[in-house]
Amino acid sequence: MAPADNTGLLEAVAAAPQLRTPDETEAFLDSLPLGELASMWCALQRVSRRDQVGSIWAIKLYFDHLPHRLPQGALDLVLEVLKTEGDKPTMMQLNDKFLLSLLYAHGAEVIARIEREAAHNDRLRWLLGGVHTAPDDPLTARIALIADSERWEADHLAQRTPREPLDCASMSVAALARAWVEQYSRSERDQDDNLFAIMDFERDLREDDPDRMIDLILEILKIESNPVLLALLAAGPLEDVISAGTIDRIEREARGNQRFRDLLGGVWYYRASDELKTRLDALVGAGRW
Repeated sequence: MAPADNTGLLEAVAAAPQLRTPDETEAFLDSLPLGELASMWCALQRVSRRDQVGSIWAIKLYFDHLPHRLPQGALDLVLEVLKTEGDKPTMMQLNDKFLLSLLYAHGAEVIARIEREAAHNDRLRWLLGGVHTAPDDPLTARIALIADSERWEADHLAQRTPREPLDCASMSVAALARAWVEQYSRSERDQDDNLFAIMDFERDLREDDPDRMIDLILEILKIESNPVLLALLAAGPLEDVISAGTIDRIEREARGNQRFRDLLGGVWYYRASDELKTRLDALVGAGRW
C-alpha cells in the first residue's frame, strides 16, 4: 500500500469515536485485520511530531503497549510490516518500537519463534542486526547466530548521516531557531544526527552561554506556535536553562513577553531552591499547563 493510502487509513481510524479511552482504543484496534494494523503502523511512522496529538497519540500509545500486552500479536505485526512495507527507514523503526521491547519483556516466550522465522526471512535477520542486548543476557548468543548485524549497521549509518550536517556553532540565532523547529518537528523515522547536533549544542549553551540559550528560546517563540513543539521547548531548553544565574533575565523577559510568560507554565521546577520557586510561582501564577 502506498504511503498516501496509509495516511488516509490512519486519519480515518483516528476520527473513529471508539478512541475515547485507552480501553476503547485497545478493543477497537485489536479487532482490526492484521494487514490494516500494519498499514496504520507504517503510516504512523511518517507523522511528524507536531501532528502527534489527540487520537493520533492514542494510536501511538496502543502500538507502544502492544509488545508488552500481546507479545505474539506484536511479533505478527513485525512480520507483516516486513512482508508488505518497502520503505527501509520505516522498517527500521520496528527495531526500537517492537523488537527491543518484545525481547526485553517476553524474550523467553518469543525467541524460539523468531529463530524459526529468521531461518527463511532475510528481512527479519537484517532487523535483528540492530538488536543489542547485555553480554550476560541468555538471548544474546542466540540472536547473534541469526542476526545480520553488518548489513543493519551499514543501513543504520546511512539513515543517520545527514546530507547537510549542521555546524551549530557558526549559525546565527535565527538560523538555529529554524533548525531547531525543523529537527524537532520530524518523525522519529526521519530523524538523523542533525538532531543530536542540536541537542549537544543546547547542552553547550546551557553550560557556557545561558544568555544565548534564552535568545534561542525567544527566537523559536517568534516563529513557532505548535503546542507539541512548545511543550518540548518548555520541558527541555527552558526548564534546563532556569537557574539562580538566569532568573533575573527570565523575569525581565516574562514581564515584557506574554508568550514567554505562558511558556513558563510548561516548566516543572519542583526541585528548585525555595527562592527560585517563589520567583517562578510569581511569574507563572495560574498559568500552569
